[in-house]
Amino acid sequence: MALKTRVLVTGAGGFIGHHLVSYLKGLGYWVRGVDLKRPEYARTAADEFLLLDLRRWENCVAAARQIEEVYALAADMGGMGFISSHHAQILYNNSTINLHTLEAARQAGVRRYLYSSSACVYPEFRQTAAAVVPLKEEDAYPAQPQDAYGWEKLVTERLCTHYREDYGLETRIVRFHNIFGPLGTWEGGREKAPAALCRKVAIAKLTDNPQIDIWGDGLQTRSFCYIDDCVTGLHKLMRSNHREPLNLGQDRMVTINELAEMVAAAAGIRVVQRHIEGPQGVRGRNSDNTRLRAVLGWEPRIALEEGLKRTYLWIEALVRQDLGGRRAVSG
Repeated sequence: MALKTRVLVTGAGGFIGHHLVSYLKGLGYWVRGVDLKRPEYARTAADEFLLLDLRRWENCVAAARQIEEVYALAADMGGMGFISSHHAQILYNNSTINLHTLEAARQAGVRRYLYSSSACVYPEFRQTAAAVVPLKEEDAYPAQPQDAYGWEKLVTERLCTHYREDYGLETRIVRFHNIFGPLGTWEGGREKAPAALCRKVAIAKLTDNPQIDIWGDGLQTRSFCYIDDCVTGLHKLMRSNHREPLNLGQDRMVTINELAEMVAAAAGIRVVQRHIEGPQGVRGRNSDNTRLRAVLGWEPRIALEEGLKRTYLWIEALVRQDLGGRRAVSG
């Protein structure tokens, strides 16, 4: 029963991990959160929160002690600007985290282990056109991930599979497709496209300067999934009998230019897009949710516009506070 299950969420100080802790607590689980830092924007709901560096073996042992299920979300990651320029750091840190966490879970007798992978595992050659064919789970092979972040995710997927086959640890593998929402990074270089655009539009609104910058021509395509749908899907997958990798995201594809206009609509303004040089990632990416619907009998339900509205209002309040503080200092 959920009331008796002791759960570990790694990466619990981050965006998805923080929301997942709150969701699991609402279902009655006992939750231990672990991260290098506490959540930045709200208090954690975890029963126990440990500040641990999971690159160190002894910390992984401590994190997994007396735990029955693990949601492994810890990662050194960020938006395209970050993952395209920190390959060695990402590959080393994330490999070390996941090797240690998985083995510590096995030694601790953990029953179920959910690994958070990414759509970045899919080959570049399947994502060269904006009008991309939605990506099915089997499309990950033959392998050609775009960058070190994707390679590490794909290798750890294989490791989870072998731990299930060799040791009997029930592993689950989820491939995230652009999760967004409030209480996530929105500035500083690690933020993802929805948060970055919300920040830019909020600044445009609050400074009466309608111009916003967009990397590339803005015609690159993606699908975006709101955080509430994400944590619901994670729990459903953990409780399912599905052992193979599974996409988790919306299957509605939009261009970055369209995404910017949606954010502007949420702000109630019109913006002028200026396209500049910058990392763009693959040309197009979308999730095929056929297997998600078949396996879970469910799919994400929150409309992109509604999710963006909620996210924008949260970020606008922070930008307003930030601009107010700068004016006070300059005055």
